[in-house]
Amino acid sequence: MRDPLRYAAITPARNEAENLRRLGACLIRQELRPRLWVVVDDGSTDESVEVVKELAAEHAWIVSIASPGVSARSGPLHDGRVRGRDVIAFNAGLEYTRAHLGSTDVVLKLDADISFEDRFFTRLLEEFVADEKLGITGATCYELEDGEWISQHVTGGTVRGATRAYRWACLPDVMPLEEQLGWDAIDEVKARLAGWSTRSIADLPFFHHRPVGSRDGARRSWESQGTAAYFIGYRPSYLVLRSLFQSRRDPRALAMILGYLREVRARAPQCSDTRVRDYLRDQQRLMRLTFRAREALGRA
Repeated sequence: MRDPLRYAAITPARNEAENLRRLGACLIRQELRPRLWVVVDDGSTDESVEVVKELAAEHAWIVSIASPGVSARSGPLHDGRVRGRDVIAFNAGLEYTRAHLGSTDVVLKLDADISFEDRFFTRLLEEFVADEKLGITGATCYELEDGEWISQHVTGGTVRGATRAYRWACLPDVMPLEEQLGWDAIDEVKARLAGWSTRSIADLPFFHHRPVGSRDGARRSWESQGTAAYFIGYRPSYLVLRSLFQSRRDPRALAMILGYLREVRARAPQCSDTRVRDYLRDQQRLMRLTFRAREALGRA
């Protein structure tokens, strides 16, 4: 029988004490535990570091390190998130993992505000074993709506950042990760261009305990998505249609257009890899929109 793949997990965190307690309990209960769980603290002012140190005192595979983003970024915290604090923290976790493990089979970016069942990683790693060309994968997000956990659909090969798992051999093809909101769309494209597949696992759930945008406010979160869309190189027509589509359930989604236009007016820099922009624009052609809408509704 083939040995299971080995994995490490990295969690960028700021002021996540309660969430880290819940996530730590999930990891400890796993049928297949990680070789290493690195919590990269991004300047917490609550008990986050103490929580991880308590867990580490009982489990040698748990460690807390400080993110270089604490001193490298100035200005409002929101701007830091938009410009890549999470990526800086994740990269620091990758460096620590390389230094202490050399390599592993799979490495995950794991958000603090999630939970999952006890065979979560066993099932996720089975997906990598079954598909040798799978480069990036993750679970399906469920959020609490009116007391019921509801699946949040994504399109195409999209993988949510909250449980983003990389095959170690895929990392050289997607690095360096962009220190900018939208990095997780760019690395998916880079992986596909290098011959890897990317997709979410439809029947593997994770539970998101803080809905997207709740930290910064929904309107600002939608604006940030417009900023990311500009940086990645979205077609303007696709961005407008996406904003209108999302506004059916949340009128504040129209703020995506404002975020996009703000970057246009500022002549802000865009992703320097023209292959990524060309690939995305090809996927956003009018003839593909009906299928992508069906994906977003969970009907494809």
